[in-house]
Amino acid sequence: MIAKPKNKLQLGFYSTFEEQLSHSHPLYILANQIHWKIFDDAFSKHYSATMGAPAKPIRLMVGLLILKQVRNLSDETVVEQWSENNYFQYVCGEGYYSNQQPCSATELVEFRKRIGEEGFALILQESIRINGKDSNDSNLSADTTVQEKNITYPTDDKLYKKIIKKCQAIAEKENISLRQSYTRTLHSLSILQRMKHKKQGDGIARKANKKVKTIAGRLTRELERKLTTEGLGRWSADLQLFTKVLMQKRGDTHKIYSLHEPHVQCFSKGKEHKKYEFGSKVSILITQKTGVIVGAMNFEQNMHDSKTLPAVIKQYKQLTGRQAKNIYVDRGYKGPRMIEETNIHIPRPQKNITQTKRNRHKRRAAIEPCIGHLKSDYRLSRNFLKGNYGDMINVLMAAAAMNFKRMMNLWKGGSHLFILYLSMLIEEVFLSQKRKHFIQA
Repeated sequence: MIAKPKNKLQLGFYSTFEEQLSHSHPLYILANQIHWKIFDDAFSKHYSATMGAPAKPIRLMVGLLILKQVRNLSDETVVEQWSENNYFQYVCGEGYYSNQQPCSATELVEFRKRIGEEGFALILQESIRINGKDSNDSNLSADTTVQEKNITYPTDDKLYKKIIKKCQAIAEKENISLRQSYTRTLHSLSILQRMKHKKQGDGIARKANKKVKTIAGRLTRELERKLTTEGLGRWSADLQLFTKVLMQKRGDTHKIYSLHEPHVQCFSKGKEHKKYEFGSKVSILITQKTGVIVGAMNFEQNMHDSKTLPAVIKQYKQLTGRQAKNIYVDRGYKGPRMIEETNIHIPRPQKNITQTKRNRHKRRAAIEPCIGHLKSDYRLSRNFLKGNYGDMINVLMAAAAMNFKRMMNLWKGGSHLFILYLSMLIEEVFLSQKRKHFIQA
């Protein structure tokens, strides 16, 4: 049967989000479960009380960061969708619908710089608290992975051509006339480089590659000669980087793989589909029973897996206030079997191994799909944030988003709604009694 047309002239009686939105929606429950006041207390020290233009509310900015990572969105997209989604606005503290964007995307960049590493660690700590008793487990699992940076696959030819473009841009900004621009020469060399896989074309392509490197070095030296003293002060770091790229060889350590992300490391993981990965090393720590992420840390250097454990254990203690008792790892963590008061368990042949310990070693494999979801669903597969600082905060926010989403999936089923609303009711009764006692006193 065809549905009857709705009466669009009828006015609604709903006014606020509390009345309009579904109280069983996971985002609605999440907004009421997060203790937003701890962010106001912790981040208010970064703002001036008297000087400057009024800033955006702290809850708005923290809510946007959480929604961005939970929904796997960019800064621009989460700001656009905020004005279209009532639940996004409710999470960020709005009581009524707003049809305007809350802020510009660049304000999220500045806010990330403002709160620092401690601020993102506080967001991860709150995501652990949201999970309640599920995050309290003495047996943990640890593993490492690579957080790839948003760079192209590095080759010498790409780096040399980027050096040439940057040298031409610097010369234009400083009003320097170069002896030759090499625009037509580079176009001809690029055609010769395509002959590598043709018959007797390998030598021609090799000579063309060498010529491109020669041009890059020639332009770098010409800029060093013609720049003024003030210009050298402005561009000395770039020119030193260009020289290092031109001097590095195939077997060197600490090579430069990207001009805009020079800190990127190369990791050879032995994967058939991806021989090399370019980024930074990440260590993840989860509870064995429930899979709550209780530790996530980024490392600038390519260090052995066993050397990442002390820092992750220290972070776990700071986030939860507890000391890790047992951590189960794979054989790549070959090294010390005890760090402070924490036992490190590595699978190895044992005659008298108990069934409990065998099951816990098997359970350690659950961290692999956890890392897979972090990469595919929470923006850990490719990091778009700049620098080592961007690597660190992207890891912390990905871990926090997965913890938040874990509880949202449980609330979506509705099994925890009764307990949730009962706890909220008890808290309201307790606060009202406390308020009456204060008034009487």
